[in-house]
Amino acid sequence: MSNPYEVLGVPPTATAGEIKKAYRRLAQKLHPDLNPGNKADEERFKDIANAYRLLRDPEKRRRFDAGEIDATGAERPQPRYYRDYAGSDFDGYSNDAGFGDFAEGDDPFAELLRRAAEARANRRGQDLRYRLPITFAESIVGGTKRLTLPTGEVLDVAIPAGIVDGRILRLKGKGAPGAGKGGAGDALIELEIVPDPRFVRDGDDITSVVPVSLTEAVLGGRIRVPTPTGDVMLTVPPGSNSGTTLRLKGKGAPRRDGGRGDQFVKLAIALPKGADEELERFVSNWKAGREFDPREEPAR
Repeated sequence: MSNPYEVLGVPPTATAGEIKKAYRRLAQKLHPDLNPGNKADEERFKDIANAYRLLRDPEKRRRFDAGEIDATGAERPQPRYYRDYAGSDFDGYSNDAGFGDFAEGDDPFAELLRRAAEARANRRGQDLRYRLPITFAESIVGGTKRLTLPTGEVLDVAIPAGIVDGRILRLKGKGAPGAGKGGAGDALIELEIVPDPRFVRDGDDITSVVPVSLTEAVLGGRIRVPTPTGDVMLTVPPGSNSGTTLRLKGKGAPRRDGGRGDQFVKLAIALPKGADEELERFVSNWKAGREFDPREEPAR
């Protein structure tokens, strides 16, 4: 460590009051609580606190001036350097030992030091972030999903009905533990909705595409349709076409006003696989079918 007089910027003849004043001036500029994140200033402050710790003690100052101890307070002729001293029991920054007398004053700087020391002793724990995949159906109907943390702890996460992708849920007090009286941080759970190829969400409404046979499209009928809350029966009107959209009222996502969106079902005509001679003969002899041009007339 450098000469403590040089660190504080005072001559060896300085009085105790002048040393205290010099330290106070430097501490107000370089204290880590006033310059968060500035590593250079933090290292300088450690040197300043150590220099003041030595010079404010009359006996240690006398022995340093006499050459009996070095700038770290170690006995000569076995000098210790800052790297050795940094690992010793004294830590002027973490326990405020280097400026404890200032914290007993009644001015704004003393109040800041008192609050900083109290905050360090009662620091709140950090928030911890996690990602939780849920199904599309779980995002619509809600429920409880279990999340296993890297520590092995298990959290039961309540999924609100109608939640959207990327929403973050906060579980209070489930983060890292705090120090002293500081409470634990929170667990921040980011929800990731796994896409379901059967459904597309648009706001509070849901769209799905459901295949129907040619017979069902022409003659109509009852078909089973999937929804996020389970299958339901839907009536297909006679003469339906590919692209015909039917509505299932109240089968969408929950609305904030307490209602629910709708599910819109688009029909897609699907023909049987493989050749069907009977169907081919019918189509060949179907005069109305040959005369109809779907590219000129709008489909129903």
